[in-house]
Amino acid sequence: MLAIRLQRNGRKALPLYRIVVQEAQRHPLSGRIVAQVGSYNPHTKATELDKAEVEKYLNNGAQPSGRVIRILVKEGIKMPKWVKMPLEKKAAAKHADKLRKNQPKEEAPVEEAPAEAPAEEAPEAPAEA
Repeated sequence: MLAIRLQRNGRKALPLYRIVVQEAQRHPLSGRIVAQVGSYNPHTKATELDKAEVEKYLNNGAQPSGRVIRILVKEGIKMPKWVKMPLEKKAAAKHADKLRKNQPKEEAPVEEAPAEAPAEEAPEAPAEA
């Protein structure tokens, strides 16, 4: 079975990818490819494709990888019905309940003013008689 996948080239911290057709059981870096059908630069998002070759291999059953599917769809190549489209990834926190934004709101402590007791009257001086 053939696979259409990315093969990494370039240097450290500056990858460039070839879009290659390769046997699915082989490692992408093995170097043994059936055909090189394009290239992809992830920094500039520049893509070069031989669309006729890509469509030929897709029609003959080559399975594209998830990233290659996104690149081909962006370039306007129609995918066969049997190709499984990659799922959209959703970022989810592992422990969402521990996030500060999900904690219950702390109410500001309300300072209660002491209830004013009726003013005590000054003791009356005993009247001298």
